[in-house]
Amino acid sequence: MTRRSPPAGQVWRASTHTAGRDPPYSQAMPNYRRARVPGGSFFFTVVTAGRQRVLTDEPVRLALREAIQGVRRDRPFQVDGWVLLPDHMHAIWTLPASDHDYATRWRLIKARVTRQLGDAYRHSAAMTPRPGATDPGSLWQHRYWEHWLRDDVDVQRHLDYLHFNPVKHGLVSNAIDWPWSSFHRFVAAGMYPRDWGMA
Repeated sequence: MTRRSPPAGQVWRASTHTAGRDPPYSQAMPNYRRARVPGGSFFFTVVTAGRQRVLTDEPVRLALREAIQGVRRDRPFQVDGWVLLPDHMHAIWTLPASDHDYATRWRLIKARVTRQLGDAYRHSAAMTPRPGATDPGSLWQHRYWEHWLRDDVDVQRHLDYLHFNPVKHGLVSNAIDWPWSSFHRFVAAGMYPRDWGMA
């Protein structure tokens, strides 16, 4: 069964056995073809250029929040899960029933963040020229990883992975201690216990 979104007013429950496991996908990207599933739910990994550890800086966080809100007004999508780490972020989105265009949404979000930050986060050492680009950016990797979530088990595995990620990377000992994560919303809704995701 294809999982498009949780039932109204509900979120997916945490499993007890998948914390810290890598999602079931290959890291290789040559010849990768993106899934185009209208109304689908997708897991994303977006990384900074050169693995710059800047995403949790307050100006970047605020610019990212404003960019997401602005794009969602123009091109709606549901945020099912999110975690922001210093050099990358993971997100789970569900798109509207007739829409599969997450690529434009990510392009707009990245562009808005870069534009709002201006020269403050433009580093020549991290410039990533792209064929045909007139103003190569220095904040984002041009590529990102996307995985179509096919069923409830797939969704739950990726929610667990996303929420455990700060612990996996040694940033905190408990998932609840990382401030930039949807984990807190899930705990408040009773879908994860507070002590889930301990190192």
